[in-house]
Amino acid sequence: MEIDPQKPTVKNPAARFAGDVWLDPIAFPREDGQRMTVAKVRFAPGARTAWHSHAVGQTLHITQGVAWVGTRGGTKMEAHQGQTLYCPPNEEHWHGASADSFMEHLAMLDNAEDPSTTTAWFEHVTDDEYRA
Repeated sequence: MEIDPQKPTVKNPAARFAGDVWLDPIAFPREDGQRMTVAKVRFAPGARTAWHSHAVGQTLHITQGVAWVGTRGGTKMEAHQGQTLYCPPNEEHWHGASADSFMEHLAMLDNAEDPSTTTAWFEHVTDDEYRA
């Protein structure tokens, strides 16, 4: 058994996020074969991810605020504190805070066999897509 040292909060890169988004790592892959990644992610109002997908899917648990989540097919959902969303493998999607509320979620996913293929990043979500 191990207690991991606390890792510093990092600001997510502008190439993959619009607005101010901070990440606190919680769990990460280990040499013993564990492939789970968990992070606490905080979004300022209006902040969001770029379009992306996950090879093995992703689970988001909203811990504070109001989340907006959109899919390539045009579906947009709103989730609130205590709700959990599941994004299936390879579904292109985005997620972020509503326009007038901070939002925090736990992002949980398993890494793919080849970790470099776990998350595929695409272009930024336009303001029109975000507001739709």
